[in-house]
Amino acid sequence: MTSKPGVILAVDPGTERWGLAVVRPSGECVVRRVEVAANGPSAAVRLAQQHSAVVAVVGDRTASRQAMQLMRQAGISLPIVPVNEHGSTLEARQLYYEENPPGCLLRLLPRGLLSPPVPIDAYAAHVLALRYLSTSEGERSIS
Repeated sequence: MTSKPGVILAVDPGTERWGLAVVRPSGECVVRRVEVAANGPSAAVRLAQQHSAVVAVVGDRTASRQAMQLMRQAGISLPIVPVNEHGSTLEARQLYYEENPPGCLLRLLPRGLLSPPVPIDAYAAHVLALRYLSTSEGERSIS
């Protein structure tokens, strides 16, 4: 049986911007934020402190090792868990449109043809948290 953690800080690091999300064990996202990459580590630390996060999850692809290092240097003291981010952008786009359904005539287009009008990095971070929550405790590796 999987035990649910407390509040999760999720980070989708990139070379230009970081998506950040604070997610409850239920999967509910309470904060979504996109920061320029230079501000990502300090923003992650602030969010973790403000929301009493117990773990940070980080996408395992673009700039992940550097992101984890930068978060440690910025003062994050939480366990940091890499999460497979393969396909997370597509899931993030789907999540965006579930929460922000297209209006008028755009509803008639297939969702795959639509491009969200805002960066969806924070939605990708939310997807990473949901993936973390769906894994069993024994599968989680903490850095």
